[in-house]
Amino acid sequence: MLLTILGGCGAWPGAGQACSGYLVEHDGFRLLVDPGYATVPRLLERVAADQIDAVFVSHGHPDHCADLNPLLRARALRDDPPAPLPVYSPPGALDAVLALDRPGMLADAYVLREFTAGDRLGIGPFDAWTRLLPHSVPNAGVRLTAGDRVLAYTGDSGPSPDVVELARGAHLLLHEATYADRVPEGSQRHLSSAREAGRQAKEAGVRHLVLTHLQPGTDAVAAQAAAGAGYDGEIGVAVSGLAVDLS
Repeated sequence: MLLTILGGCGAWPGAGQACSGYLVEHDGFRLLVDPGYATVPRLLERVAADQIDAVFVSHGHPDHCADLNPLLRARALRDDPPAPLPVYSPPGALDAVLALDRPGMLADAYVLREFTAGDRLGIGPFDAWTRLLPHSVPNAGVRLTAGDRVLAYTGDSGPSPDVVELARGAHLLLHEATYADRVPEGSQRHLSSAREAGRQAKEAGVRHLVLTHLQPGTDAVAAQAAAGAGYDGEIGVAVSGLAVDLS
């Protein structure tokens, strides 16, 4: 299983960067997870739009799904459009982004497969176990298993025992860490810090932690240090182009 980071900014893309976007590959199958702002140009540097086999969206905030629109356009507005793209999301999460174009324009470009967080999905070679995690809108964390490799991803989530259960024993945990050390009081139920990510990674017994969704301006070195206060495994920060081979 290969994870390639397309972007790791939270809320908006910093200069020359992109928001949440992750390409997960196994046995020739390409799963795009959370096509946030500015991720499609980085995706297209690596693969053609018609080479994506499925999309998984954790929740409906635009920094996690806005670039589904240009991806679908790149597939639909050509002389030989590929088969409809399976798109997995919580109910209603993609209503806004799918309404950006005139009715019907992209209807043949995708097949929407809405699921309830907690469902178990088969997505190509991946066994995808979803779990509802605390955020300001319904957010589905996902545990992807292929062969004997496990990747867990939180989407955006406040601290929760459910994150630990989702990530239990994973080879890699991709954990939202909008702030390095302290989450503002009004967001503490909905977002996490790098320090909290490190604590949860240790409790879950994961082998490798990658911090993502850092708000632009957050010091990545400080975030790694905060996570390292509670976790002694390998810690990375999601930046465009970072690739992690879980095998």
